[in-house]
Amino acid sequence: METHGWLSLVPPLLAIVLAIWSKQVMLSLLAGIWAGSVVLESGNPLAGSIRAVDDIVAVFESPGNTRVVLFSVLVGGLIALMQRSGGVQAFVLSMQQRPIGQTHRGAGLLAMITGMVIFIESSLTCLIVGTLTRPLADRVRMSREKLAYICDSTSAPVCILIPLNAWGAYVIGLLQQQGVQEPTAVFIQSVPLNVYAWGALLLVLIVVLTGKDFGPMRAAEQRAMQEGKLIADGAQPLVSADVTEIEASSGTPLSMRNMLIPMGVLTVAVPAGLYATGWLAIRQASTSKQGNSSPTFLSILENGSGSTAVLWGVLLAIFVAALLYRAQGIMRLDEMMRFLLKGVGGLVPMAILITGAFALGASCRELGTGAYVAGILDRSVLQPQWYPAVLFLTGSVIAFATGTSWGTFAIMIPIAVPLMTGHEHLLPLAVAGVLGGGVFGDHCSPISDTSVVSSMACASDHLDHVKSQLPYALLVGVIAAVCYAVAGWVLGE
Repeated sequence: METHGWLSLVPPLLAIVLAIWSKQVMLSLLAGIWAGSVVLESGNPLAGSIRAVDDIVAVFESPGNTRVVLFSVLVGGLIALMQRSGGVQAFVLSMQQRPIGQTHRGAGLLAMITGMVIFIESSLTCLIVGTLTRPLADRVRMSREKLAYICDSTSAPVCILIPLNAWGAYVIGLLQQQGVQEPTAVFIQSVPLNVYAWGALLLVLIVVLTGKDFGPMRAAEQRAMQEGKLIADGAQPLVSADVTEIEASSGTPLSMRNMLIPMGVLTVAVPAGLYATGWLAIRQASTSKQGNSSPTFLSILENGSGSTAVLWGVLLAIFVAALLYRAQGIMRLDEMMRFLLKGVGGLVPMAILITGAFALGASCRELGTGAYVAGILDRSVLQPQWYPAVLFLTGSVIAFATGTSWGTFAIMIPIAVPLMTGHEHLLPLAVAGVLGGGVFGDHCSPISDTSVVSSMACASDHLDHVKSQLPYALLVGVIAAVCYAVAGWVLGE
């Protein structure tokens, strides 16, 4: 693939530096997109500006991108309806009356457990965790930085370990495109080897149970506990009140079923949608080829569409919620539409951010940013046993620069699979390194969409969240790199 050399690094680095300096993530992404367009237009700023606008519009030429953006805003509508119905408030009140909701440790455990149970999609995980646990965390004086860390570190790390969600379908599809004979089996084999994801979850559990923090997080927790300041002086909470601060309808009997039923529908509908889209894809392919063989469960999963499944899932959950609330007489149709649109509007900033991240990722792909960074690996004289560790580190750099795990997977898996030719027994370890590196770099990046959503859901200052989470991510990242290096030599013998 043709690259623009070191110039391909300018757009993502500019976006990161500007985000840290200005604390304006969207503006920083736009600057990165513009810089990439100028490079692609041979340094012409006017032509680059025109191209930058076209590149943003081009994001929606991909049905998958469009479905992800639609899902992102519709989740806001679902959360708004659940809050207006009283379901969320009933859950919060129930937890406040139980021991788990009355202590700092209990609130942290509840946030972690919620993040692990809602494994459908990382943004959804962050939003649900923030909406449900922020009132409890505020009550026990947990800093917003700590809650955002728990939220962020139980979203992507959990999602990347589950094959029956949008993340699993996406990775399996990428492996299939590279000609891997049993992509689902390779992905499943990589799950126990994903050291960063498991390590991130283990560290959250240790921190929550022991209450021992370090770095900026320790200062944030001392500030919250001793002074009652949940955010630092001068901090700018990144919050959307239209999604996370909606009161229940007056006179409405509070019932947790008004939250649990729609969430249960969503949780079941996404794997079902993944199966249905895979079955339809195989059926269409077999019809065109006049084939009659019965597809296996794994082959159906490999052909499923994660973006379609999550969009169908949230639409079905909204439909069921509307029927449930109307049957109880909680909301009229016009009121439901008003709050649905209010929730959707509250997440429009997130949709814009995701669109910007997609556009920057597309620009980096056209510039050859990932290929340039990975080319350094290709030109090395390392032995194959080192590849898993180097793939992990390379993926981390790309994810940090682009702010997207999925974009990193799309760049690195086509490199990792051919690289392991002749060493197929190391392929699951190499895949685990790529996936773990993508999540690690994403956790460290100030332009990461998942980190921004975590800050938004927990009403935390975004840069404070990134800075306080960074030492934890680096600790696990270093351990993971060492483990991949050791495992590469042990399994490569």
